[in-house]
Amino acid sequence: MIDPIAARARMSVTAAPVAPPVLDAATDQKLRDSAKQLEGLFVQQLFKAMRETVPQQEGIVSASAGEDMFTGLLDQHLAAETPSQWEGGLAESVYRQMRGRIAATSSPSPSSTTIR
Repeated sequence: MIDPIAARARMSVTAAPVAPPVLDAATDQKLRDSAKQLEGLFVQQLFKAMRETVPQQEGIVSASAGEDMFTGLLDQHLAAETPSQWEGGLAESVYRQMRGRIAATSSPSPSSTTIR
């Protein structure tokens, strides 16, 4: 029986490194900004999900609409600041994936090139 994990490890070791595609500065900056926004949205949803696990109606005073708005704004602020503390976070991985996809779609396909 073939071990799929060992097979992947051998494939990744023997595969030649691929040079990252070259993009113009404007496209590269847009990709980086989009990746950071996606990372911020992910962290915001993570904080929202974590906050929902905490019981809200326990205690002397119940939560009001103002408190809900404050915690939502706090989560947005923390979501914007938290990824800057991470090294090599989600945004960098998303950026690399999108950069590779854009380069693959912008390069001419082998069937569209003519040989003379």
